[in-house]
Parts: sequence; structure tokens; C-alpha cells
Amino acid sequence: MAENVRRLHPEEDKSFRLAPHNVEAEQALLGAVLVNNEALYRVSDFLIPEHFYEPIHREIYEVLAKVIRAGRTATPITLKTHLPEALTAEMSMPQYLARLAAEATTVLNAADYGQTIYDLAIRRNLIQIGEEMVSTAYHSDVEETANKQIEEAEKQLFDLAEKGRYDGGFQPFNEALKQAITMAGEAYSRDGTLSGTATGLSDLDRLMGGLQRSDLIILAARPAMGKTSLATNIAFHVAKHWKGDVTPDGHRKTVDGGQVGFFSLEMSAEQLATRILAEQAEISSSDIRRGNIHESQFSRLVDVSNLMAAVPLYIDDTGGISVQQLAARARRLKRQKGLDLLIVDYLQLLTGSSRKASENRVQELTEITTTLKALAKELEVPIIALSQLSRQVENRDDKHPQLADLRESGSIEQDADVVLFVYREEYYLKNKEPKEGTPEHLAWQGEMEQVHGKAEVIIGKQRHGPTGTVQLSFEAQYTRFGNLAKADYLPERME
Repeated sequence: MAENVRRLHPEEDKSFRLAPHNVEAEQALLGAVLVNNEALYRVSDFLIPEHFYEPIHREIYEVLAKVIRAGRTATPITLKTHLPEALTAEMSMPQYLARLAAEATTVLNAADYGQTIYDLAIRRNLIQIGEEMVSTAYHSDVEETANKQIEEAEKQLFDLAEKGRYDGGFQPFNEALKQAITMAGEAYSRDGTLSGTATGLSDLDRLMGGLQRSDLIILAARPAMGKTSLATNIAFHVAKHWKGDVTPDGHRKTVDGGQVGFFSLEMSAEQLATRILAEQAEISSSDIRRGNIHESQFSRLVDVSNLMAAVPLYIDDTGGISVQQLAARARRLKRQKGLDLLIVDYLQLLTGSSRKASENRVQELTEITTTLKALAKELEVPIIALSQLSRQVENRDDKHPQLADLRESGSIEQDADVVLFVYREEYYLKNKEPKEGTPEHLAWQGEMEQVHGKAEVIIGKQRHGPTGTVQLSFEAQYTRFGNLAKADYLPERME
């Protein structure tokens, strides 16, 4: 009976449903642009030809945009030479363009028409993703696990929400060129110094041009060198300086600083917060933990914590998560709150997804670094991944780290766009204290004075910039790195 009812109402059958579209809105928008070319700039930020349902409207919109951006006036007459002559048996292209212009009501509604076209295009893509999900779920391969299908669907939905498309593929060179010019313009507007996000460490920013979008940055060191402290310093500086704006299509755009996601696989969120609190309030973190503070310090803690509460820094302290779970959570954070910088502390505590990879640690780490690099490109944010260095550093007289010291896998060096090493001579020298009162002890004291409160960040690899060493100050009691006055620089080190 139910089957017969369905047959009587074919319009309720999925096969008879047309994809969501609004041809009248498309015609009204094209007409508005033909009447007043300025109307294009109300929609061009978010509307691309592929968002139109009718193929001929895609073609007209593309030609319109090209003519207007070339500085020429777009009218039915100037456009007809760039479009096919015949439209249908009854109507030619010039006639159709003239009709679009004649029936255009007002350019004031252009943005609304554009938004309608965009929303319907997104809905059509949603239907496509949904149908692919159903098809894959019914006919999946043995290796295509349910979790993998969820991750793939989540990635497609993220791309659709963020970029208005999910299919990837080739883009014209002029689009890539436009992005490069935009980046150069942003750098120029910031006094020509930084094309990326500022870390707050001026000499490091000068060599790197800031943290570049889509870069995988490896920050590596031996334990106790302060790599987590450096990461939290950078994270808080970026988040503290965040300023945002809303784009015409409703997305949030970062103007300065950034919104930061911090995956802390080793330390709890409370421990990280205590470190940042100590750095900002200039009170020793051990004193904060023990409550060994006087009244004026406590009031400073309260003031600083109130300022910190408004900062867009998000911490996930779940231990032992897989790199796929991390990617899914990062996508969700970008969608819900926004994301401009992602930090992972640290690489060796992540797990891979496949059983084969977990049997071989080198393969597993290769999967992790490859996934993180792909995620940086997908989210269009820099990812700083912290990494431990192998013990072979300790066996050398010169304990300055090198690329060969990156632990367990050459893929870390291969996938990274930038490799930074943190090194503090003071830490090693402190452990070599000779007996007091001896000439050696006097010499040791002289050396300690030279390196006290100083650290080096060595740029071991940088795809789009120079390598070199940056000198920083380090205040251990506040777990704080800072800029070093020029007079305090260490002597140049010979390679």
C-alpha cells in the first residue's frame, strides 16, 4: 500500500527532486551588474562563477568580472563579443543580455541576490556530499573504516563551510597570483616587515617574516631547554594581539594577531595557564603553585587573569590522541571560534591511525608529520609542532643541536617548512661547576656571567628564508623568552 502511495506522488520521490536553485535571483544579479558595474564589488568577495546553477549564467558572470576588473565598462554591447552568439532557437545572446539589463530593478539588492545564489550553491554541494556519504557507507572497501569515512566527510564539510567548495582541483594561475599580491600588500601595510603573524620576538620575526600561513614549523630541543615555554610565549603574544573583522559573506577575518589552538598532550591546561600567568604577572610559577605570594602580588595576579580571560587562546589537554582526532578537533575549532595558529606539544606523543603504522614507529611518525603538513595547508594556518631531540646531542662536546638530531624519522625534516632549535648554554654549563675556590671555578663564573639569562633559537631549515641564529633573553623563574638588547648579544659562533 505504502509503495502504491509513493508511486502516486512522484514529486515526493528523490529522483524527481530538482537541486535547489533560483534562476530569477541569478538573472536579477546579472542585470544589476550590467546596469551598474559597481554592483559586482558587492558580491565578488564571496561569489564565484561555479556558484551559479545555470551554465550560461556562470559564463556571463565570469566575462562580466573579467571586463570590469580590466577597467572597461561592461554592457550588453561590450559583452556580446566575448560570449556565444546564439542562446536558444528563439533568442540570441545580445537579446538575452539586453533583457537582463532592462528587467533589472535596483542595485541595492545585489548583495542579497548574491547571498541567495551562494547559499543555494552550498546546499547543492551539501546534497552531493550527503549522497556520496550514503553511497560510500553502502559500498565501502574493507580498508575504508567508518572512522575514515567520518574524517573524509568532516574534511569535505569543513572545506565547503570555509571556502564555499569541497572538490579541490586546479585553480587558474591568476588566482594564485592574486593571493601572492594580497600577502605582499599585507606585509607592506605592516611597514613592509612581516608577511605572517608576529611572534613578538623581533629578531626571529625579522629572519622568518613572522609565522607564515600553511607552514609546518618544527620547534625542537632537548628536555629543559624551554621549548614549551617558547611555544606558550608565542601563543599568548599572538592571541593577546588578536583583532578581527567580519567579511561580506559573514566569515570572521583576522586583522592582527590571531586566534590560537594549543594541543597540550603532556601538560594539563591548568599547568599551561600557570606558566602564562607567571610570565604575564612576573611572579615565579613555583610561588604561584605553593601560594607563596604576598597581597600586592595576589592583586596583580587577579588583574592579569582578568586580562587573560578575554584572550582567544583555546587549550585541549587530552593525552594520547591520534593525529586524525587532532585534525578533526582543529577543523571544528576553526569553524566554531576561528583559528590562526595551531600548536602541538609535542609530536612524539601523537599516535597514527593505521595499525601497520603503529607497529613501526618511523612509519607512524611519517604519517603524523605528513598529516600535520596537509592540515596546515587545509586550514591555511601555521602549525608549530614541538619535538624531542635524540640523546646523541649529549654525547658531543658541542651540544648545539643539528637537523640530524631530530628523533626517529627523517620525515620531520622533510615535511617541515621551518625547523627551529632551542639551545641554552647556561643549562649545560651549570652542571659543570668546578670546586669552589679553584682557578677553574673563577673561569667558570666568568663564562656563566656571559651566558646567564640567554638562549639561542637556531633556524636549521627554512624553505622561504635564511637560516641562522637568533639570541633571546630567558627568565627561568617566569618561563619567559624575550628580545635581547644588542649589547647583550653572545659572540658570534663559528660553524
